Amino acid sequence: MKSIAKVMVLATALACFGISASSSSARTMEASSEIWRPALGVTWQWQLGGGKLDASFDVDVYDIDGFDNSKAIVDRLHGKGSRAVCYVSVGSWENWRPDKGQFPKRVLGNKYYGWPGEKWLDIRRIDLLGPIMQSRMDMCAAKGFDAIEPDNMDGYANKTGFPLTYADQLRYNKWLADEAHQRGLSIAMKNNEAQVKDLLPYYDFAITEDCFDGRWCGKMSPFVEQGKAVLAAEYTDTGMTKRRFCPKAGTLNFDAILKKRNLGPWRRAC
Repeated sequence: MKSIAKVMVLATALACFGISASSSSARTMEASSEIWRPALGVTWQWQLGGGKLDASFDVDVYDIDGFDNSKAIVDRLHGKGSRAVCYVSVGSWENWRPDKGQFPKRVLGNKYYGWPGEKWLDIRRIDLLGPIMQSRMDMCAAKGFDAIEPDNMDGYANKTGFPLTYADQLRYNKWLADEAHQRGLSIAMKNNEAQVKDLLPYYDFAITEDCFDGRWCGKMSPFVEQGKAVLAAEYTDTGMTKRRFCPKAGTLNFDAILKKRNLGPWRRAC
């Protein structure tokens, strides 16, 4: 940071995550002028579950949980020549996160169907959610991550319990991208295919789930057309096999993998 006061604010924000932020590390975060953006053709691994991270894969990018993985793990990935993407939810409250108590009750909406302990957020209230999401991004930057995967950035298309509109979501998603870039982090557009046209200038790459199974992958092609990677994941529980989607992924120039729904270490790449 450019002032001692800002350094102290950052240190306080990171304290709840068990991270110490020295003046030098904070200045490094602030001074970072080059943002890494994954190129077309990168290889990747996505592990959000399954216990301890399996870092044995020879891939360009690891997408891992921002809370569950330490700076030492990120440093280890960098040491083996891989980049690290920080997974955080930006559209839902999760009752197992260390900052769960910071969310005012008024921003907690309906239960997130299929995901116990999770509720949708009122993303219109950037005044209330903003400081929490900024602290999460500070955490990602302090741990040395290169990018952010913001999950659940399409609440407006779901039954959240709030009258969210397309415009509400667009405003929030643009704000997220700006905050990530201010911290020297690139940011992925997660699913949300309906807003590709409006968000393409703000987002550095894309991550998709089930787009081949759902037959909407073509809507993400504008990213590739601008030289921005699309990291695509399909799941075995839909009956997907490499034979079913890999040829199409190659045609679209997507970087695709097959995963089990628990997102453990298991992985099959195209």
